[in-house]
Amino acid sequence: MSAASGITSSTALWYASRATGIVSLIMLTGVVVLGVAVQKRGRLPGLPKFAVVGLHRSLSLLSVAFLVIHIASAVADSYVNIRLTDAIIPFAASYEPLWLGLGTVGFDLILALIITSLLRARIGHRTWRWVHWLAYVSWPVAIAHSLGSSTDLQSGWLLGLGIGCILAVAAALAWRVSEGRKPHEVPRAARVSVLFEQLSGGRQQ
Repeated sequence: MSAASGITSSTALWYASRATGIVSLIMLTGVVVLGVAVQKRGRLPGLPKFAVVGLHRSLSLLSVAFLVIHIASAVADSYVNIRLTDAIIPFAASYEPLWLGLGTVGFDLILALIITSLLRARIGHRTWRWVHWLAYVSWPVAIAHSLGSSTDLQSGWLLGLGIGCILAVAAALAWRVSEGRKPHEVPRAARVSVLFEQLSGGRQQ
């Protein structure tokens, strides 16, 4: 009975770790896509700025929550030997040190982002802004960790899901570059003066 219970518990933890890791990756991809797409204008077509900011914040918090559950279930799973320190110190694990180490690096980057966000008023906006870029670095690290450590993501529809995440970020980057190449619009406050100058120039001719 105890053996069967142990197998059931280990299986549940294994599924919990895999499922929360995949959900966290999807949400982190959404965070990066939103961050890349709205970096300059602060909004998306058809959505007010506060809605985009709220969606970005909610996805960020949810991705962190699922990431914590992912780590906790992996540590609690007795099938592999993963210590709690392995989730903080990169490349110190005895099991899959490279791929787990990449996951630890991604978690540490996100942890640094959370801490600096809480201390934003003390460290200043410029410092916080530089650290905020770590969120973009954590995404490719998370992709490498997911594809390398999980055999589920190396084939089938889960591999397609991972490729979809990569394509989503690539599409956001392409859209961001194309938007950056467009001529800048005249600020609303300056439109009247620009129109006046154009009319004055036409009268002088």
